[in-house]
Amino acid sequence: MKNYHLLIALLTMALLYSCKTSEDVSAAVGTLEVVAEIDINPGNLAVSKDGRIFTTIHPLRRGDLQLIEIVEDNKYVPFPNKEMQSTPDNISLKNFDAPLGLLFDNRNRLWMVDVGMTIGQARVFAYDIDTKKELYRFEIPVELAGEGSFVQDIVVDEDNDMLYVADAMGASIIVIDIKKNTFRKIVDKPSMRSEDKDMVIDGKVQYFFGDPIRIDIDPITISEDRETIYYGAMSSTNWYQIPTRVLGDSNASDEEIKKQISLAGVKPISDGAATDDKGNHYFTNVQNRSIDVLSKEGKLRVLKQDPKLDWPDSARIYGDWLYVSTNQIHKTAAFTGDKDLAEGPFRILKLKYR
Repeated sequence: MKNYHLLIALLTMALLYSCKTSEDVSAAVGTLEVVAEIDINPGNLAVSKDGRIFTTIHPLRRGDLQLIEIVEDNKYVPFPNKEMQSTPDNISLKNFDAPLGLLFDNRNRLWMVDVGMTIGQARVFAYDIDTKKELYRFEIPVELAGEGSFVQDIVVDEDNDMLYVADAMGASIIVIDIKKNTFRKIVDKPSMRSEDKDMVIDGKVQYFFGDPIRIDIDPITISEDRETIYYGAMSSTNWYQIPTRVLGDSNASDEEIKKQISLAGVKPISDGAATDDKGNHYFTNVQNRSIDVLSKEGKLRVLKQDPKLDWPDSARIYGDWLYVSTNQIHKTAAFTGDKDLAEGPFRILKLKYR
């Protein structure tokens, strides 16, 4: 009888465990699933430790919301509240303007960089998502990110209280010391400037406001141990690395910093990237409608190609899944020179990457 009860207990435990892990067991690497379909276009997304999903709204299709949280049944709500969102009638330094870069750090703080397209002031915000309290707000000096800049991606080194912001039109990384509230701009044209490579989608060269698109440093990531920053230009097939101890050293000269930059590998023309805890890098390949992976051994391959990856913008890791926002940005009037050709819905997807 005792053995019988023991057997029942073991079977019950096994059943509970299998139910708890059924999603991970059933999903094979390369599985692509739709998380949400929405009527406004996501920019960069972020996933919290408990799986809450947030996304900025890309400023090339500006609306009355700039930062939202995705909730059940493809619905969304403004974050942290409606008052922080801006409309054509209430644009000011008090409100969001054109947020884009978004991510969670290891302390579950939500960080966002605001391009400042309308107000002419780039800013960085941080929030506690449970209390919706603003934790930090930094105004990036206009001499570092003024007219003509486009600060659109960010990484956080919470171990050393540092922020690194990529300026996609200024070919630079802006370094922010959180505790000291100080700023520094590092420019390295060989690694941060775009290459003279056309972006071709569906057999057509892509133009941006009438010129063949050439975007400088855009995707930027940080290693799990916070020792290395990785980055590359959108319009480039090279992926670079630099030690954080050098990049964040306020006493290091620009030349000393530049000497520490090295090639980490190759990549596709890409808008977003993510680096996992094993040192593999995942890129949103906008030309191929795919997610490509550069292994830590240096081999680049296509992980998943799918029509739903229609301009995959940003990528964030959550467990064994890679969350991806898709927004058809290449179909906006800024690219077509005429009307917006996008067809909704816009999607948040997740890809089983391991």
